[in-house]
Amino acid sequence: MIDIKYFMIRHLLSISIFITSWITFQSGLEFHFALAGLLAIGTYVVSNQLIKMVQSRITVSKYVMTLAEYRHIKLQLKEAKTKLKLLNGYYVKVRSVRAFKQLFEMNRLAKRIFQIVKTDPKKFYHVESFFYAHLETAVELTSKYTLLVTQPVKAMDVQIALQDTRETLQELNDVMEQDLRKVLSSDIEHLKMELDFAKISLKKPAPPLLSKGEIKNDRKTIGF
Repeated sequence: MIDIKYFMIRHLLSISIFITSWITFQSGLEFHFALAGLLAIGTYVVSNQLIKMVQSRITVSKYVMTLAEYRHIKLQLKEAKTKLKLLNGYYVKVRSVRAFKQLFEMNRLAKRIFQIVKTDPKKFYHVESFFYAHLETAVELTSKYTLLVTQPVKAMDVQIALQDTRETLQELNDVMEQDLRKVLSSDIEHLKMELDFAKISLKKPAPPLLSKGEIKNDRKTIGF
């Protein structure tokens, strides 16, 4: 969501600068219409890039990371998005309800991890293995499985290969579920802390009720 927000802000500001600069070049400086247009376009491109750099700096400071780290994570997210599209495209190629459910669960886990890291890039370091290995393996295995399952050959070796692939994909689902737990671990810990604090607050004794007309410190002054 933050990328869309920054995109809109960046281009709205750049368009405003583009219009203002064109009017300035043509009316204020009396440049030729075409030349003023070219200079305004150049101003638009430069301003767009400068605003983008500022937005990147704001983002990396928000997540307490370097610009190089942020760019690397964005690249990994971009590659992961492509792999997710490939994985999603295998739905129409599976031939059994069991395989469909397995693929559905894998897609669900992968998309959830992707969205969490996209929202909070620093969580990438909790699940680097997902981006570097697990998602790639899921795409490759699913691709080979869908290729084998569509073949008319029913030989025993093919059936064994299919069964082995299904079992490996199930193991991979379990691994990706662990990845999801890792990426949620900090949120779970934070929630536990808030719950503990809330429980402590609720256990605090309520102040004694005062009788009508009684002042708060009256009971301390009574010598009983």
